[in-house]
Amino acid sequence: MKSHNCCFLIVVLLFLSGQLLAQTITISARVIDRETKEPLPFASVGLKNRPIGTITNLHGEFDFHIPIEFRNDVLVINMLGYQPYENPAWTITDKLNIEMVKSTKFLDEVVVSDSLRGGEILSIALGRITQNYPMKPFLLDGFYRDIKEVGGTYVSLLEAAVKIFDEDYKAPRNKFKLRERVALQEVRRSLGYENKFTAYFDEGNLLEDILLHNNIRYRQFPEEEIFFKGMIRGKDSYYNGHPVYVISQKYNYRLTIFVDKNTYGIIHLEYENNEQETIRKRRGLVSKFVNLKRVIDFKSYNGVLFLNYITLDSKINWYDRKTEELKFETQLHQQLLINKVYPNTDEYIGTTEKMKNYGLQYQDLRYNKEFWDNYNVIKESPLDRKIINDLEKDMSLDKQFRKNN
Repeated sequence: MKSHNCCFLIVVLLFLSGQLLAQTITISARVIDRETKEPLPFASVGLKNRPIGTITNLHGEFDFHIPIEFRNDVLVINMLGYQPYENPAWTITDKLNIEMVKSTKFLDEVVVSDSLRGGEILSIALGRITQNYPMKPFLLDGFYRDIKEVGGTYVSLLEAAVKIFDEDYKAPRNKFKLRERVALQEVRRSLGYENKFTAYFDEGNLLEDILLHNNIRYRQFPEEEIFFKGMIRGKDSYYNGHPVYVISQKYNYRLTIFVDKNTYGIIHLEYENNEQETIRKRRGLVSKFVNLKRVIDFKSYNGVLFLNYITLDSKINWYDRKTEELKFETQLHQQLLINKVYPNTDEYIGTTEKMKNYGLQYQDLRYNKEFWDNYNVIKESPLDRKIINDLEKDMSLDKQFRKNN
């Protein structure tokens, strides 16, 4: 009898330990500037020497879901121009303000002894892509979100959990043909995708589109000498404990690139273009591109730079084809966050697993609320309440997600 009880106890303990290992804990906090108390959006949040992470929202807030066995790991937060923040994960409590310290004092002590110009720095950085970025097959877990806006009102929301596979960062033959393979894990969308105005947005695969905006992966830089001569070197910055070159260019667009001074790895890129051009015609209307903003960020893991996040905001206005009167404005907001890296992987996304190349809104998967409750997404901020209020005029988003099953 005792042996039976002992066996039963062992089984129970094994079950409980298995449940414990499957559990996650959530670290929630707000990242701010120590002096100004202003929030720091898009700061990188992760665990030291672990391939998982998230980023802060526009109000500097984050929810970071981690396996419970990682609770004693060191939480690391990095932001351009700031010293890294490090503390044991278990010490971070809900609604805590984490104060980041600017690296100004450090930079003032640095003596710039090199005479490299902006174009030379960029040329070296592009030449070292195969040294600084993954050159063996790798897999990424990603969170994708797109929001469509018409005339200041948000009309649709789509979010997806994806796996992204790539062979390496070798220069592609075609700079505008997707090399990554993407598999959809979960998709949820609002009823706004039935809205009549969605037809005025690009109905292709927007996730493929944002991946193709990775200028470093696809070497989408002009090769003319005048482009490199136009790069201006600014004051150095600081990131993840390293000094960083800051180079920029301004013509009919603005381009700023941040390059690690030790490795010449491009860690961050910001681009904005306000040049207007006609795009297409539809139902007596003509559309004109008005503005495009793109931000690309990389995070180092085991000495290799992997994609951290991409944001893409585009604005297109629609005019009467005859009178040229403005009829309505559209904006598309896209975000891709990489929340886990699998370097040197043997796993491969096959043809049957690969997502289709048409719009994600047509690639329905059943809404899995339990999955989303523990998945690292970009946290909702007070600013997002406007989006939610617009989208929930008829019913809650949760009901819409379920209705779209």
